[in-house]
Amino acid sequence: MNKKLLLRTTLTGALAFSLFTPTAFAHDMLDGTGINKGSHEADLNDIPKIEGSKNLSSWSEAAAVQLKKYDGVQNNTADVYAYKGYAYVGTHTASGGEGGVRIFDLKDPSHPVEIAKFADDIPGTWQEKVIVKSVNTPEFKGELAVVSVQQLDRSNPASQGGFLLYDVSDPHNPEKLGFWEMDKRVPGTHELYLTIQDGKPFVLSANPYADYYTHGEEKDFALVDVSNPAEPKTIYEFDPRILPEVSEDFNGYHWNSPDGKTRPVFNHSAMASNNGDTALLSFWDLGTIILDISDPYDVKYQGRTDYAPKVQGAAHSAALAQGGNVLIETREVYNPVKEGYEESYGYTRIFDIKDPTNPKELSTFKTDLVDNVEDGVTFANTVHDPKVQGNTLYLSHYAGGLFAVDITDPANPVQTGQYQPKDAYFWGVDVNRNYVLASDMGNGLKVLLKNNGDQK
Repeated sequence: MNKKLLLRTTLTGALAFSLFTPTAFAHDMLDGTGINKGSHEADLNDIPKIEGSKNLSSWSEAAAVQLKKYDGVQNNTADVYAYKGYAYVGTHTASGGEGGVRIFDLKDPSHPVEIAKFADDIPGTWQEKVIVKSVNTPEFKGELAVVSVQQLDRSNPASQGGFLLYDVSDPHNPEKLGFWEMDKRVPGTHELYLTIQDGKPFVLSANPYADYYTHGEEKDFALVDVSNPAEPKTIYEFDPRILPEVSEDFNGYHWNSPDGKTRPVFNHSAMASNNGDTALLSFWDLGTIILDISDPYDVKYQGRTDYAPKVQGAAHSAALAQGGNVLIETREVYNPVKEGYEESYGYTRIFDIKDPTNPKELSTFKTDLVDNVEDGVTFANTVHDPKVQGNTLYLSHYAGGLFAVDITDPANPVQTGQYQPKDAYFWGVDVNRNYVLASDMGNGLKVLLKNNGDQK
């Protein structure tokens, strides 16, 4: 291990969990735990490490950059997205939210420069997720950014949830194009994805509790045509009641599942395959829903993952590997001793979905954190978000930092690396060919270089 790297990682990690006191958002808000994603969990990872094997033996931390303060306010990070030499970093709820999305120029990955802040124009909201893609339609040509918007307090008359659309063709000067607005009763869009289908852009919008709070008037998942970003149009919503195992009187959250349990159900996340034909909806205890969206105007349900009676669901996020034939499902389980279930924090499940109507579980991947149930109700030990590059799976893991897993044989995943700065609390991860980006909620943007020669 590079001793200089270890020292620098420790020092940069010493920044500012005093800056980090977010409220309870971005998980199951209705489960009654009242848990916050907060600084009290930082002491669970006070021994920093960076290690790897095989092709990851030369990992190195290139940069650790805190977000800029605006008007003396220090926001904290949410998710991160890499696009054409720039990092787009969403923000969470610390210091009252309203942190917008930050753009970092990564021309020199060892010295990221924050060049812009945008999507902060709706009062009383926070901006967790951002996706950017090139779009060319009669109404808009350029780089389109879509940003999730969630209300901090639905009683605030000035706030509104949904997602924003921005032109970021010039990353130094983002320009607002439109806003897909939700019913005021709904917190907003939590996670989203932007896909291109036959040249037309569509947003997959995950809107937790929309079904529950609007009594079925709006649904937790919407597919939105954004060919004209100034006038986004909803063209499809997924209704769990189409499934035989979900009753017609389902209230949008409390699901009387076939195993006899009342399980929580809401759409936490949504993403699409590279070719845009398949949508994956992370529907908590209903599992990962697989939709055929090859014709966005004629969406077809295909199948879903499910859980053994003693396994908490908490399907949080998804990724695809091996040409879309392998599904990665991460599960955000932060209460490891819930009555009637196995004692464990959230771990990753891997499925064969060559036949999407019949997902077959191939394996599970558990870090050394998931069995530490003595730590109690905490996010620190659960897996969070997945990303895949080639046959390497990258997992953000809150206090566990970042894990790399070889999934060449998806039935036998093998941990090949871990990056865990002191006081790490990683929300998101994204991968470029030459570097890995991680959003550390308390300490800002982390840039990890890989395959850059042997260290001394």
